[in-house]
Amino acid sequence: MSLTVLMNAGPWLSVPPPGYGGIENVIATLVPELRRLGVRVVLASVDSSTLPVDEKIAVFDDGQFHALQRPYNQVCGISQAHLGGVVRALHARDDIDLVHDHVEAVGLATLAAMGPQAPPVLHTLHWDLAKHPDLYGNLDGGDRVRVNGVSAAQLARAPRALREHSVGHVHLSTPLAVDADRRPRPDKGDYVIILGRINPGKGQDVGARLARRVGVPLVLAGPVGPYHRPQDLAAAGDEARQNPDVRFFYDEVAPHVDGDLVRWVGTVAGQERDDLLAGARASLFPLRWEEPGGTAVVESLALGTPVVATARGCLPELIEHGRTGLLTADEDDLADLLLAASVLDGDECRREAATRFTPAVMARAYVGLYEKVRQTATRPLQPA
Repeated sequence: MSLTVLMNAGPWLSVPPPGYGGIENVIATLVPELRRLGVRVVLASVDSSTLPVDEKIAVFDDGQFHALQRPYNQVCGISQAHLGGVVRALHARDDIDLVHDHVEAVGLATLAAMGPQAPPVLHTLHWDLAKHPDLYGNLDGGDRVRVNGVSAAQLARAPRALREHSVGHVHLSTPLAVDADRRPRPDKGDYVIILGRINPGKGQDVGARLARRVGVPLVLAGPVGPYHRPQDLAAAGDEARQNPDVRFFYDEVAPHVDGDLVRWVGTVAGQERDDLLAGARASLFPLRWEEPGGTAVVESLALGTPVVATARGCLPELIEHGRTGLLTADEDDLADLLLAASVLDGDECRREAATRFTPAVMARAYVGLYEKVRQTATRPLQPA
């Protein structure tokens, strides 16, 4: 395949990220498979990214995630500076066949504003599409800019103008799904786990209350705002409460964290994360929002850990109730489902992951979307 794709990861974290990083992990999973299929990849990220690619474009030396939740007037130039570097590169060269953009709002708006001077663009929507109604509700990407979702449920909630630019959805994947059905069955502990950034939408406070109600040990694994370890958050003092996720943790979650029945272990990565997830009796997702993609869901399946969740967003697309997990529309039912999850077969979860959620499956789907986007785009103008 003769295709050069500019993969726009954004300025927030390196690729792969040093721990938590949903979009950056998706890109780190996708790019190696694209390159195996013969796609040449130019990565627009930060200079500290270590993912093997054919070329790299960077405006910032390192990730700017630490600034992400500061007041807007302090950080509004970060994404724009990064996109400025991308646009300059696109104007200076004529070998980019397609831009695959992952930068929320700013990436879509900037590339759409380039009009016919832009290469064909596929913008992947990783988030809740109820956000940015003025942008999404009035999008005009012409015949050059298209979008895709990470689940059908996500796109179903999109404004009409955004759906009219859609070329479909591609479920997320995980390297853990490769040969997942051939790995030996892991030993299971008695705990359940909530893996992910701690914030109201993920519902860690609900999980903590449920765990205490039914006496099931719960591990909370993920960052609180920019703080990846309990000691880092403790050292930050009262100033940290300016971050809304930190306030949520202290006000709603921390009162239930006793270090015994309910533990917050901070961000876990690599083998430590895999072992912790594989050893859980279930992964819990007490969602308060319409989960668009569910990276942690497919990781849990790949490691043989059934999912217990509220049936919101993409969860019914990823989980077969009664086989790979237990779903409910009622938050109050989650406590009973936690106790029932031990009867599910982890081998069924791993077989499902090995069939549906490997990086190769995701990469082939994206190559198909690239071709669809290119077919609908007119010939780009040559750079000046």
